Amino acid sequence: MTNLLDINNLTIRFNGKRTVHAINDVSLSMKQGETLALLGESGSGKSVTLKALLGLLPPKRTQIEGSIHVNGTDVLSLSGKALRRYRGGEVSMVFQEPALALDPVYTVGHQIAEAVMRHKGISRDDAMSTALDMLDRVRIPSANRRLHNYPHELSGGMRQRVMIALALACRPKLLLADEPTTALDATVQIQILLLLRELQKEFGMGVIFVTHDIGVAVEISERVAVMYAGQIVEEGTTREIIREGRHPYTQGLLAANLHDVARGERLNAIPGAPPALETRPEACSFAPRCPHVLPACRECRPPMVDLSERRRVACLRAQETIAAE
Repeated sequence: MTNLLDINNLTIRFNGKRTVHAINDVSLSMKQGETLALLGESGSGKSVTLKALLGLLPPKRTQIEGSIHVNGTDVLSLSGKALRRYRGGEVSMVFQEPALALDPVYTVGHQIAEAVMRHKGISRDDAMSTALDMLDRVRIPSANRRLHNYPHELSGGMRQRVMIALALACRPKLLLADEPTTALDATVQIQILLLLRELQKEFGMGVIFVTHDIGVAVEISERVAVMYAGQIVEEGTTREIIREGRHPYTQGLLAANLHDVARGERLNAIPGAPPALETRPEACSFAPRCPHVLPACRECRPPMVDLSERRRVACLRAQETIAAE
């Protein structure tokens, strides 16, 4: 079966007064209908990876190496009309803050219908019917009336549902969700997660869900890729990662449990801070914060090693432990 997504040795640098090595040699794949969570702290490269998939990085300041293929399309070779057809047609995105992503001067129905007309070449009346159907699918009450509302007239949860309707209106093969529940309260978060999971199964699309919340990753995804300092340090099924994270960074994320704080206990935080990205790391980027660091970790970057068909880790200590087992 052909993969829906293949990212091979992706490296991204932003050039300006200083060079920022945002993504370093990332390789990732997923099959049609899978849901993959990108997990990591802010600044680990999750959102940059999604923007590269959509071709949204500023071309004059960005240097990209490697390859990205979505449903057989070479994304990095697209430009002009081909890139506009690709966005929304093959891949769509649900942004973190819908109030900023939606245009405030057009009704939500107009914005959904415009995307449908551009990609499907149908009449405005038919496009508005599609927009109404999508608002119904994302369970917006009184959808026929909400179709003519402006974004500021809707609550945060309803705006996010509109964003999902807009992203799915042209039936993309791959949906990118960049922390779409962060700005919502807990009850609405659960509703949005359940809705995304239901629509993903209905449309049979792949989903990449960016989050720093392990609970969200467990709820929404089948597989997890853990990112740190622009690199993937561990990948596997959600159950494998949650039950037995092999990389010390993954273990630190799992140990930082907010439920402990709610019980009055001290948060078990990872000491230190992520590294500056002005230089590409030649050693393990997590070594300065790692409680299990080895001398070799400071001398060379650990390779990504396959533990099983779809389980990988980049850690010398983990590889030693696995060899002993």
